[in-house]
Formats: sequence, C-alpha cells, structure tokens
Amino acid sequence: MSPTALTNRVSQDARRTAVDALQAQGAAPFFRQVQSPIEATTTVDGRPRIMLASNNYLSLANHPQVVSAARAATTRFGAATLGSRLYSGTTDLHVELERELADWHGAAEVLFTTGYQTSVGTICGLIGAGDTVVVDSAIHASIQDGCRLSGAATRTFQHNDVDSLREQLQHVADRGGACLVVVEGLYSMEGDVPPLRSIAEACREYEASLMVDEAHSIGLFGADRTGLVSHYDVADLVEIRMGTFSKALASTGGFIAGSTELVDTLRVNARAFIFSMSAVPAAVASALAAVRIARSDEGAALAARAVANADHLRQLLSDRGITGGGVTPSESGTPLSGPIVSIELGEELAAVATWNRIFDADVFTGLSLFPAVPQGKALLRLSVMATHTEDQLDRVAAVVGAALQDHRTSEKSH
Repeated sequence: MSPTALTNRVSQDARRTAVDALQAQGAAPFFRQVQSPIEATTTVDGRPRIMLASNNYLSLANHPQVVSAARAATTRFGAATLGSRLYSGTTDLHVELERELADWHGAAEVLFTTGYQTSVGTICGLIGAGDTVVVDSAIHASIQDGCRLSGAATRTFQHNDVDSLREQLQHVADRGGACLVVVEGLYSMEGDVPPLRSIAEACREYEASLMVDEAHSIGLFGADRTGLVSHYDVADLVEIRMGTFSKALASTGGFIAGSTELVDTLRVNARAFIFSMSAVPAAVASALAAVRIARSDEGAALAARAVANADHLRQLLSDRGITGGGVTPSESGTPLSGPIVSIELGEELAAVATWNRIFDADVFTGLSLFPAVPQGKALLRLSVMATHTEDQLDRVAAVVGAALQDHRTSEKSH
C-alpha cells in the first residue's frame, strides 16, 4: 500500500518520535504499569513506590465500602449496561446516585459517563454559534475542547485575574447571545483556587452565566465538601456546577448540578450524554458509596487530613529551599490549601530526567508537560492523599529535594 498524506504525517509526528525515543531508553514518564490498588504505597513497574501521581485525595479508591459496593453491583447487574441512558442504559443505581448528589448539592443532577464528556457535553448542549464562552487561561483541556466544538466565540482572561475577566466581559457585553464564564474550583496543574466570590459578582454585574468545574475540589472544600462554591457560599450566583468521580470520589464519571430546567435540557440536547454508553454498574455503585463517605464525619476527617498532609509536605520542601504551590490567598482572609503540590521545573527534557531520578528512588510523582502546561514550564505535580504517613512524606521531601538539587546544578552547567 502506497503512503498517504496521513501516513506521512503520522510517521513524522515529532511528539510521537520524542516519546518513542524516551520509551526505548526506559525513561518515559508515561504508561507506567500499576500492579496494585492505588494506596499511599502502590506497586508500579514491579516495585512498591510512594504514590503521589494519583488524584485519590481522600484515599477512597480501595476503601472497603467502595470496593464492596462495586462488587455487589457487578454481581447484581453484570459488567455492563445496555447502551445510552436515554434509551436503554439507566438502572436504579444511576437514579439513586443522582438523587444522592441532588440532596448533597441542593440542585438537580444529571450523570455523564466520564468527566471529559461532562465538560464537552454541557458546553455543547447549552452554548452555540452567536454565544460567547469566557474561560480562565489555565482552564482544563476538556473545557477548551467543549468551547471549540460548540461553535461559540471563545475569549480567555488571565489566570485568576478578576480585572482581566472584567475586560473580557466588557468586550462581549453588547455582542448579543448568551455569555458563559468557566473557571475551576481547584486548578489541577498549579493546585491553586480562584477568587470565586469576586468572579461570581463580576458575572452577575455583566449578566453572564457562571460554570464552576469542581472536579478537583469536590470532597475537599466547603462545610459540606461539595467544593469551592460551598466554601465561598456563592451557590446562588453559580448557574452550573460540574464535578467528577475520578478524583476524590474514587470512581469514573461526571455530573452537572443546576436547575431542573438546565439539567433536563442537557438530558435531551447534550450529544455526549445521548450518544454514549452509560456508566457501568460497578462505577456507579462505587461512586455512590464514595459520595456517602465524603458526606460523613469520616469524609470530613479524610479531607482535613489530605490538606494537612499537603501542608506538611510543603513545609518539608520549604525547609530545603523548595517552593511548592497549592496555597492561595483567600477572599475570606485565610489562605486556602489544597492537596496538589506543584513545583516548576522548566525545560521538558531536564524535567523528564529529574522525574526519573525521583521514580528510581521509589517515589511516583506526576509530571505535567506541554500541552498540559505551556512549553518550557514543566511541572512536577505531587498529589497528596489522606493516608500518607509522616515517614512517607519525609522520604518524599528528601528524594525530591536531592533530585531538584541535581536539576538546578544541571541547569547552571548549561
């Protein structure tokens, strides 16, 4: 078969070639094989390593109640659903989970099969040509893709900058059509949070709808742990709240909380909902169990422990001259901490080498490279769990500190 234009493009793809070269050397920070449950120490590539590369903030992924619920659902319903929820895929478990979420958020709920589909499906189901979406410059790729697919005009404001947001809202004030502003409750790369009350008030002033992606903040913030909207008590100013189960809530899937009219509109208009297989029973049941734990006193203790562990790791790193992100000045006056400790490494190949030093010392961290972050601004991403011990965090700080010392020495020599 003769080469086509697509064949030639694939054969010359620079990103694939770079990844292939790293994998040939055994140095790629991608597709590492996990061979045990996601716990504070997890077997990765055949060795136990301290796990800091997961979003299992509340340590619920292997919680006995969560695992038991998934097992029971599989026994009852089997491994799969029949198809789209709209036509044949809803079980009473799906309905029960939506009711639990509705009670938790005080709003109507609709489930999607993945978090990515939740973002894309919601934006495309509500916004279209003639409308405008205004997003934070650090917004997640799923939101960016939803904006592109919707056909709406997209404008970007500087990260967490309310004055920049107001400039963009002023630009579209007389444009006509709907205006949707989208921010995250906890930014997954930097680990910081937005000044949500000020953002919500700006949206109200310019009659723009506000959507908050609580994917990384649910289970952690607010008295009820529904996220940053609850922490700042601005539910009356937020039209759409999005969340996922794949972080603190130990499963897969996503949901939207909003008015009954908005949720019912998504049920019949969101293509990512209509034309996708519904979540399998095990995933729905484990999410339901995780939500109930997150709402309990146990959930409150786990959330507090996750944040305290992250703060402890930041202090250990600071003692070694390393600044770890994830603490944000709060509009209420008290700095707000999250479980993500981010460290900027800079150039990508040097960052990969540093990641490998840490991995070889049996600490498994995240590494964020372009396009997840801007080119030349690679991030070491440490995701702390409630069940990490002080001894483990001491070990992490020592390993990361030594690796970053080597990293800085290498940078100076170049």
